[in-house]
Amino acid sequence: MIGWKMLFYKEVSRFWRVAFQTVAGPVLTAMLYLLIFGHALESHVKVYDTIKYTAFLVPGLAMMSLLQNAFANSSSSLIMSKVMGNLVFLLLTPLSYLNWYVAYVGAAVVRGLVVGAGVFAVSAFFTDLYFVAPLWLLTFAVLGAALMGTLGLIAGLWADKFDQLAAFQNFVVMPMTFLSGVFYSIHSLPPFWQTVSHLNPFFYMIDGFRYGCFGISDVSPWLSLGVVALALALVSTVALLLLRSGYKLRT
Repeated sequence: MIGWKMLFYKEVSRFWRVAFQTVAGPVLTAMLYLLIFGHALESHVKVYDTIKYTAFLVPGLAMMSLLQNAFANSSSSLIMSKVMGNLVFLLLTPLSYLNWYVAYVGAAVVRGLVVGAGVFAVSAFFTDLYFVAPLWLLTFAVLGAALMGTLGLIAGLWADKFDQLAAFQNFVVMPMTFLSGVFYSIHSLPPFWQTVSHLNPFFYMIDGFRYGCFGISDVSPWLSLGVVALALALVSTVALLLLRSGYKLRT
């Protein structure tokens, strides 16, 4: 095993060795959201006529957990390597910037998919699960995880210490995730906030993923696919340019 495969294996092993923290913890958090919001709002909120509110929550929570953990995997790995000083050992290898990108983002996708699958698996004990269009579901899961893994790579390159990375996650990732329709349909919002939601790329990831579960969505899944693919292309271009230039890697 050489090249990017070794780095990919190292990144997957890194989060899997502490799976109780990196996988079980996020699944438990999602279940708490499901139990609290589902129990409190089940009889008060109805988004789709044939689907219970608790079932409506599951895809949003699964995708939210998937996105947040994909971001956390690549960003935390880079910042830890920079702070602890062991990044120099990677810089001494003949790995290209493309190898770095594939390994870090690939491992982020794996972690995101594992956490998302875990949320679905545990949710089956509390409500009915729907998989009307599994290909759409898998497509948005992989693209969303790749996008957030790439964004985490950019954040990890930019941040010099943990509090900078925490600020990026708390003031960018977290608000955009919670304002993307995880707990509600955007049609229930006032017109102004509907417009704001349509400017949020996270909305299209979650809405497209929800279409894969129910065959129903707030916007066309093809529109969501186009927006997510464009966003992934943009952040991937930025990440590759930063890696190629060695931005904050050699200083």
